[in-house]
Amino acid sequence: MTTQTMDPSHTQIDWKRILFLLIGVILFVIVNFSPPWPDAIDPTGKHFILSQQAKGALAVFLLAGTWWIFEVIPIGITSLTIGVLQVLFMIRPASKAFTDFMTPSVLFIFASLVIGMVFTKTGLTNRLAYKMLAIVGEKTSNIYLGCFVVTAALTHIMAHTAVAATMFPLLMTIYSMYSEDDKPTKFGKGLFMGMAFVAGAGSIVTLLGAARGAVALGFYTDIVGREISFFELTFYMFPIGWAMTFILWGFFMVFFKPEQKTIPGLREKAKKLSKAMGKFTRNEILSATIIFSCIFIMSVKQFVPALNVLDKNAIILVSTILFFVFRILDIRDLETVPWNIMLLFGGAMSIGFCLWETGAAEWLAINWLAIFKESHWFVFVMSIAFFILIMTNFIMNVAAIAISLPVALVVAPYLNVAPEVILFAALVTAGMPFLLLVGAAPNAIAYNSKQFTTGEFFLYGIPASIILMIVVGLAIAFIWPLMGMPILLK
Repeated sequence: MTTQTMDPSHTQIDWKRILFLLIGVILFVIVNFSPPWPDAIDPTGKHFILSQQAKGALAVFLLAGTWWIFEVIPIGITSLTIGVLQVLFMIRPASKAFTDFMTPSVLFIFASLVIGMVFTKTGLTNRLAYKMLAIVGEKTSNIYLGCFVVTAALTHIMAHTAVAATMFPLLMTIYSMYSEDDKPTKFGKGLFMGMAFVAGAGSIVTLLGAARGAVALGFYTDIVGREISFFELTFYMFPIGWAMTFILWGFFMVFFKPEQKTIPGLREKAKKLSKAMGKFTRNEILSATIIFSCIFIMSVKQFVPALNVLDKNAIILVSTILFFVFRILDIRDLETVPWNIMLLFGGAMSIGFCLWETGAAEWLAINWLAIFKESHWFVFVMSIAFFILIMTNFIMNVAAIAISLPVALVVAPYLNVAPEVILFAALVTAGMPFLLLVGAAPNAIAYNSKQFTTGEFFLYGIPASIILMIVVGLAIAFIWPLMGMPILLK
């Protein structure tokens, strides 16, 4: 007769985890079952009631935020909780709460992840990584800089989600030459978190980096009656996006200074490995053709009327289909899709639409902006940028823009503020959610590296967000006025 000994790690109670589980539940209960809250009142005197469903949406929002930050359960399971609570507490019907888990945006992320998978499987990733390392050399600080510059530059011509999916396997290859095991290192944390942060910084520079720009310009045109051109947006955003890219390089060199200053022999090793790969294979050529054709069509479609009717989600999903048609991928590859990340974004879409449809987000925006309606114009503009910065970490940045920008543009004339500065300040912070993984797809893709926790991402996102707000303040006060942007109404 044998006796089994219990592993102490299985019997030890994780009190910290239980505490944050309970905090999330308590916040939900307090908000959801509290008495009615006061109406929000906009500058015209219109009242916005916070319905029971809207209060429930805020309750779910608080629970999900707490559980996501402290990762008390897998982030994908927290997302499922978002849908379940909406249905069980009659905040929204199941037909809406769960349908959001497969919106076109979630499928876009799926297709982006598949592209990353193809880069890795075919060997394209290794080729790109070896070429980059041969150029940037052996200093780890230069490797940081090279990866960040390439990431930012690519977001000028393609969606930052697709850029992150493309860069992720490349960074994995680079990291494998730095460390032979999977244990997190400072270099690994800086490399992957940096890629996510910089993807946001680069994506603000053109309309091709993300959908938020086009949505914001649409609101601006409808409310103000003037159009902002593609090149006007790029003119004002270019110095801010690239300033943040280089500032973030310095940020990660301070907080995540690599354990090794150099990787001895890296350049020669990269050259030898590149040469050993030989000529491009059939699958590499075919994959590159499919991927870059889809990216090209998505990039130019807004300039070609005949292509403008095509949906970007359908275009990028064509690449997924073709990978299987030409047997570049097979069923085993499909089964390796990181569903934790997919569920994470499904939950993010669900809570975003929940806050929007119930009116909770609008109620929050109006109450927030009402606090600053009598403030100095600079404080008011910064308050808008800060509100969008916070909201874009929890819900889609498009939704954060949609609930905040119209209200801000209505309030702005009362403070003699030009609408242009409102628009551009909002777009800067909407593009850089540094606190939560759900803020942007590159954040979640980077998390798949297993180099950092959600808590670490949040913790280091705080000083990064403070730096972002300082840069926005400098842009509003000095940079944009010098470039000719109107700040105050004449």
